[in-house]
Amino acid sequence: MGKYQDLAKEIVKYVGGKENISSLTHCVTRLRFRLKDESKAADEVLKNMDGVVTVMKSGGQYQVVIGNHVPDVYADVLSVAGISEDAELAPAKGNILNRLIDILSGCFQPFLGALAAAGMVKGLNALFVFLGLYEQTSGNYIMLNGIGDSIFYFMPVILGYTAAKKFKLNPMVGIVIGAALVYPTVQGPVLQSSFEAANQGAAAPFSLLGLPAYESFLGIPWVGASYTSSVVPVIFIIAFAAQVQRLAKKIVPTVVQTFVVPFMVLLIALPIGFLVIGPIVSLLTDWLSAGFEALMAFSPALYGGVLGFFWQVLVIFGLHWSIIPLAIMQLAQNGSSQMLVAVYGASFAQTAVVLAMYFKFKDKKMKALCMPAFISGIFGVTEPAIYGITLPKKMPFIYSMIGGSLSGIFLMMSGTTGYTMGGLGIFGVVNFIDGSDASGMYNAFIGIAIAAVIGFTLTFLFWKDTEEVVAEKKESKIKEIVKTPIQGGIASLSEAKDQAFAKGALGRGILIYPEKGEVVAPFDGTVMTLFPSKHAIGLVSASGLELLIHVGLDTVQLQGKHFEAFVKQGDSVKQGDVLLRFDINAIESEGYSVETPVIITNSADYLDIVENQSKIVTSGDELITALT
Repeated sequence: MGKYQDLAKEIVKYVGGKENISSLTHCVTRLRFRLKDESKAADEVLKNMDGVVTVMKSGGQYQVVIGNHVPDVYADVLSVAGISEDAELAPAKGNILNRLIDILSGCFQPFLGALAAAGMVKGLNALFVFLGLYEQTSGNYIMLNGIGDSIFYFMPVILGYTAAKKFKLNPMVGIVIGAALVYPTVQGPVLQSSFEAANQGAAAPFSLLGLPAYESFLGIPWVGASYTSSVVPVIFIIAFAAQVQRLAKKIVPTVVQTFVVPFMVLLIALPIGFLVIGPIVSLLTDWLSAGFEALMAFSPALYGGVLGFFWQVLVIFGLHWSIIPLAIMQLAQNGSSQMLVAVYGASFAQTAVVLAMYFKFKDKKMKALCMPAFISGIFGVTEPAIYGITLPKKMPFIYSMIGGSLSGIFLMMSGTTGYTMGGLGIFGVVNFIDGSDASGMYNAFIGIAIAAVIGFTLTFLFWKDTEEVVAEKKESKIKEIVKTPIQGGIASLSEAKDQAFAKGALGRGILIYPEKGEVVAPFDGTVMTLFPSKHAIGLVSASGLELLIHVGLDTVQLQGKHFEAFVKQGDSVKQGDVLLRFDINAIESEGYSVETPVIITNSADYLDIVENQSKIVTSGDELITALT
């Protein structure tokens, strides 16, 4: 494990424990959990935890914002929670928008780093040509362009893999589907040119949805489309293929599933993908892109102002994923895109606002937070600034939105165009170089200046830090309540006849003298251990408290006699559920004591353990309070 293992343990504990995690991914600054029950997560504890910036809930994801070192924390959380990095992602629940955002982010997030890296290679290549270091016809340019452009050209192959994992399709089959979509002879222009060459320029013999079809498959018109560099069609085809695979596994004998199921998936999903899904999805995405382009053409200033203003809000709620795929698709198909140009200045507005707040803060701790957030923001990572500094203060965040808006207006009005999707922040200026034309890069610098000056000036002149610097308050204690599992009299654990229990070797707790032979769940949790002799049961609560209930002394020797269990290991239980019943008189008649230690076995994880001071307790009474 790495250096963040203690933080990882705390995060896993307060998101509801290992058993509450369905899946986990991460982006540039956030751990993105898919939890089985978000109500089990301790939001406020996580938000106030050292090493955590804040917590967000969006798109069906429980997002723990960490900062730039999130990959290291992610690796340790995987280790602590016992999650494989290649584990299948759980689907989002909720409305259609949540599910759509979840699908898009789940498909694109795994390769965003590689996408940015490839874009930076292309941007540097353009910069070197502009500086006259070599020509576009040189081997230097050709090699670097191939390195940078490959991820865009073969986008369906990469999305075939990530989408397959998202939809629980065999990932290798997903790669084959993506590869089939970029196969040269199935591309629309190739089908058209082949037909026209063979038929001396004759008109298309078929049509579908008003589109020309130059070939057919089993008599069905085949509308060709260009799938190289495409984004959306492969995701829909993979989603359909996953359903085919699920059905095939039900009807194909297990002994031959290894090759027969992929055979059926490819033979069914790809023809339907080429004939139906691909043309329809391509048409719809073309219409959607045309809508954005029409809005830009109608009023570049309006488009830039609105998108630049709201971009940071869209990012907070994960809604930016509805636009990014369209920009990638447009860039890959046309070699340029204006769809995201308007948002380039937003991160610099946020960064400048933090710098202004540094000079205005009275609290030294807040000042100390500003500089790391400012440096991070220069390189395009603004989550520490947003969640840790500007958003809690409200008005500074709004000032950053105004700066982003005015920058967006300028960038759109100046006709600035992006030619790659490269690095974030200051590294992104090379995205706007087109061959020997660097005017877009110069506009980007002006856009940065507008965003930064407006954000800094508004904050410095109009925002006041009115909060007084106060002494640090003691950290509020979080309570974990253990209700009484057995009705009876109680005493200090030190009075136990078994010295291992009495000396606290197994943890801190309390002693019960049962009056009723029934053990009930003292909290909502999971049965961690049930001894074969049924005399002892281990439970773990939703927040990670581990409890041992040991009925009697040496009762293991009864080998289950006089005990009856109503649960098994791994069962989930609710507070008050009956776990065990035992016959007090029969156990005592065989010479055994029924005094029952109730012990928090991980009591070292808590600041203090407070026992009930009464003499008698009944089921439902508070027996032990653990403070952290």
